[in-house]
Amino acid sequence: MGEATGEVIRVRGAREQNLRDVDVDLPKRRLTVVTGVSGSGKSSLVFATIAAESQRLINETYPAFVQGFMASPARPDVDVLEGLTPAIVVDQERLAANPRSTVGTVTDVTTLLRILFSRLAEPRLPSPKAYSFNVATVSGAGAIETEKGGRTVKERRSFTVAGGMCPRCEGRGEVQDIDLDELFDPALSLEQGALRVPGLSMDGWQGRIYRGCGYFDVDVPIGDFTPAQLDDLLHREPTRMRIDGINLTYRGLLPMIRSTFLAKDVEAMQPHVRAFVERVVTFRTCPDCAGTRLNEAARTSLIEGRSIADLGAMEITELRTWLADLADRVDGAAAGVAPLLARIGDALGAFDDVGLGDLTLDRPSGSLSGGEAQRTRLVRHLGSALTDITYVFDEPTTGLHPHDVDRLHGLLLRLRDKGNTVLVVEHKPATIAIADHVVDLGPGAGPAGGRIVYQGDVAGLRRADTPTGRHLADVVAPRSAVRTPTGVLPIRGARRHNLRDVDVDVPLGVLCVVTGVAGSGKSSLLLGGVLGGLPGPAVVVDQSPLHGSRRSNPGTYSGALEPIRKAFAKANGVKPALFSSNSAGACPACGGSGVVQTELVTMAAVATTCEDCEGRRFHDDVLQYRLGGHDIAQVLAMPVAQAREFVADAGSRVPAAAAILQRLVDVGLGYVGLGQPLTTLSGGERQRLRLAVHLGEQAPVLVLDEPTTGLHLADVAHLLALLDRMVDDGRSVIVIEHHQAVIAHADHVIDLGPGAGRHGGRVVFEGPPADLARADTPTGRAMASYLASSTLRG
Repeated sequence: MGEATGEVIRVRGAREQNLRDVDVDLPKRRLTVVTGVSGSGKSSLVFATIAAESQRLINETYPAFVQGFMASPARPDVDVLEGLTPAIVVDQERLAANPRSTVGTVTDVTTLLRILFSRLAEPRLPSPKAYSFNVATVSGAGAIETEKGGRTVKERRSFTVAGGMCPRCEGRGEVQDIDLDELFDPALSLEQGALRVPGLSMDGWQGRIYRGCGYFDVDVPIGDFTPAQLDDLLHREPTRMRIDGINLTYRGLLPMIRSTFLAKDVEAMQPHVRAFVERVVTFRTCPDCAGTRLNEAARTSLIEGRSIADLGAMEITELRTWLADLADRVDGAAAGVAPLLARIGDALGAFDDVGLGDLTLDRPSGSLSGGEAQRTRLVRHLGSALTDITYVFDEPTTGLHPHDVDRLHGLLLRLRDKGNTVLVVEHKPATIAIADHVVDLGPGAGPAGGRIVYQGDVAGLRRADTPTGRHLADVVAPRSAVRTPTGVLPIRGARRHNLRDVDVDVPLGVLCVVTGVAGSGKSSLLLGGVLGGLPGPAVVVDQSPLHGSRRSNPGTYSGALEPIRKAFAKANGVKPALFSSNSAGACPACGGSGVVQTELVTMAAVATTCEDCEGRRFHDDVLQYRLGGHDIAQVLAMPVAQAREFVADAGSRVPAAAAILQRLVDVGLGYVGLGQPLTTLSGGERQRLRLAVHLGEQAPVLVLDEPTTGLHLADVAHLLALLDRMVDDGRSVIVIEHHQAVIAHADHVIDLGPGAGRHGGRVVFEGPPADLARADTPTGRAMASYLASSTLRG
């Protein structure tokens, strides 16, 4: 084994997803980078095997009653896992979108500020809770009975809990007004479909409630309701009633909308629900608290003229400076706040170290990107007292400018030096370079991957004949001759977020890259509504999460399965629904999922392959129907490239599906199974799937927000070739990107900065990449270093 079991995490026979009996030893208390092409099995090894088993074993230490309320993964498909330590996963999932959750609350910095204010602010409030917008002020009084001297004595008692919540907006900072004209059509009755609320129809339980409640006639137009009937429809609070022998609850439209829709963060809603809320609900700043979320007492309790809301609205870099000056002016020892000020300063310094100094503590956590959310979690863990933990990071450099990557590396090394094991899934050469140990998976993706092709030190990887080893020292040179624009998109006086009256002409008909440090204003410039000035429609591929369950797959998400089902139906003279595992053709035993979930009450559900359909998801009768010699389950089992050939064949020709599948092949997803669940796709695969779908929309302008997210070095070269092909076909491609290979390959670069937040928001360079390398900007200096030599070249 080479090392004692206690010094390594020992993995033998790992077979999760596409892993092929992987054997590997990962050294403890070292920084290990796991790399490989997208879909090679990195996440399968690190997240689905090592981290999942560690968390499962920890969950089993809790009492059975507690386990019943916990989500716990099933045991990974692996023969041996030894030497595990407790694992903390720092992934790229967005933070919880609770409307009261902010950057300050999720990192506990706001909690520390509340303690500071409770000790230093004037006028003094009773406790830290009095500065919390999540705690309401409540009071009560009543009589209690006590035994004194053998007799019962009644005494009156009262209490007050002082919270900081604004009573008008309940700590949200904004109030909502609902446009009744958008809720229903007064000329129609409920039976005629008057309601315009998503998910609310007369066909289900809601229709039964409306028909049986007795408050109004569902066949009468809403415009003819009496005032009392309209009040019942709109405002009646939840009321229990019995309808058709069943106990049901009636709720007015407005209470239902407030509890169902407005209790959630708008940014986290499904697109159609978000569109409804934005159409129906008008959000405006709370007039009582001016958006601070706090009541008057909390707003007027000050430290040197600043309220806790004032501090929350400062950029973190500015707040750090203000608190450092405060520590110099205040006798911290006398006030008992010296350790507290030092702790707050360390936490704010960590924000600066990961390139998030431009954030404010009062920023809603749901508005952070995946990369920002991951770095925010990292800030929290840096202050942890835990040691000998396994920290697992999923591409921590996502969204980071090269200017900030070195500082992130320092934080990863700090975690390691505290005695922790750090596992990082990453593609960036600079991050690979700091590793103590490297594990390279591949050689290809999907069925062509899942094997260890190299493990050892970085120097050995440079010499290894693997996709990663061959591409480590790659440098993309700027074009010798850039394309000539066919026109421009003029942007004048842009002031969204931190933009400072920006005037810039975005060239069309070429590959244009907008770059700059994180928070410099790139997304604000392009995604802030200015695209409406284009001569034609634009397709925007942003970083919004790819929604889909285990039943969703590349075939359904891309739309390729719909014409294939119709072709099967036409060839066999039956309904298309038979060829859907979510409809008439589903296996009755598993409901078309291919697996049977066994609930074990106090333990995690166990998924086993359905014995009736053997995982094929369809009823046996459906599999008798064929197209071109294959049944629908066989088609779904094909890799995308093979399925493309199948639907292009003369005997099973489906032109509409062939065109869609060709786009998936174009973005490098030919190896992915057509029916492979979306939940098993890697981050890079999901990004490319979304791009392939949008490629079918023949808009003249394509805007991509960091398309290299999750892509291996070899995959980036494939992406550049695809972008070139689109530009050569006459489309304008605008890319928001940090990746130096993409910047170097551009025809035109717009660099924003020079810093982040209030230090950015200006155009600091415009021109070709070769000229950018001579510019004195953070991006220019990084580009000069990149072009001079590869990061890992010896």
